[in-house]
Amino acid sequence: MRIVYLTHSLDSCWNHGNAHFLRGVLSELIARGHDVRVREPADSWSRANLVGDHGEEALDAYRTAYPELSSSRYAAEVDPAALVDGADVVIVHEWNDHGLVAALGSLRKAGATYTLLFHDTHHRAVSAPEEMRAYDLSGYDGVLAFGEALSRVYRDWGWGERVWTWHEAADTRRFLPVEGERSGLVWIGNWGDGERTAEIEQFLLAPARDAALPLDIYGVRYPDEGKAMLARYGARYHGWAPNAAAPAIFARALATVHVPRRYYTTILPGIPTIRVFEALACGIPLVSAPWDDAEGLFRPGEDFLFAADGTAMTRTLAALRDDPDLRAALARSGLETILARHTCAHRVDELLAILDRLDAPSLSAARSTAA
Repeated sequence: MRIVYLTHSLDSCWNHGNAHFLRGVLSELIARGHDVRVREPADSWSRANLVGDHGEEALDAYRTAYPELSSSRYAAEVDPAALVDGADVVIVHEWNDHGLVAALGSLRKAGATYTLLFHDTHHRAVSAPEEMRAYDLSGYDGVLAFGEALSRVYRDWGWGERVWTWHEAADTRRFLPVEGERSGLVWIGNWGDGERTAEIEQFLLAPARDAALPLDIYGVRYPDEGKAMLARYGARYHGWAPNAAAPAIFARALATVHVPRRYYTTILPGIPTIRVFEALACGIPLVSAPWDDAEGLFRPGEDFLFAADGTAMTRTLAALRDDPDLRAALARSGLETILARHTCAHRVDELLAILDRLDAPSLSAARSTAA
């Protein structure tokens, strides 16, 4: 089956978390023998920022970790039909240009035989609904939404049974436990445009200081005032790190913390970021600020620990600091749940089941051949 995925960027994970999941899923599809083509705009802001900050060599970590993956970059005036020529399945990520999204749907309505899916991995359907309603999806066969709460939004918009919840997951070929000398606390996360500034202070910076745990922070888009806040609490800020380096970074720390963005604790409950999946896959104990695991993705209290407030976070981090058996139990349980339910291989199984339900052309041909 030939699958064409239109993304914001495959090359760059600079403030572009979907690249993590996309790399893992496409790698799994290729391993299963599918023909995968990736298209990304030549002027993607993620790639431009990464190369602008760190040079072309910043792409080397991704290319080394995923030698089987590549993407072609297209100009703004590209012919949409050329991007998807020969495709059986086309998946379009929600950070694509509105005009391109509409053009691909128009081709489908005009008789193109590919199955066409829209992939939404962000909170804009509730935080900026006018932006998302502006996409013309009338020619699309369905929507992939990265949480059930987001799926309900699309159902309310009339998609009914043509929207499927497709959570992110860990690429367990690359994200796995790594042996290392462990100390302190680590957090890999971007600043977040003010969506969690108070939460970062309450659930990460102050508890790390009060639990006497050295804190290392990796991420981008930290404004000067954010960096100053980190410095006041004694945290060491390292800037951007390639996602491929995350397993080794996690291996140096006793524990990590999940600080969800505000939209995922209020109007889009039940959606953890991909860092939760990746951290647990790497076998690092995790403590989370509150969010509602509405879909029962994990076993809170076994796979990771919740902290209701900053005081509870400090107490929990101190317990992890002093109790190697607790750390080992959490790491073991978290990894067990990832391997049982939340790998990119699981998500490929889910995707193929969705395509089968939609009677994707290549799947129909394969069934006819087998008969």
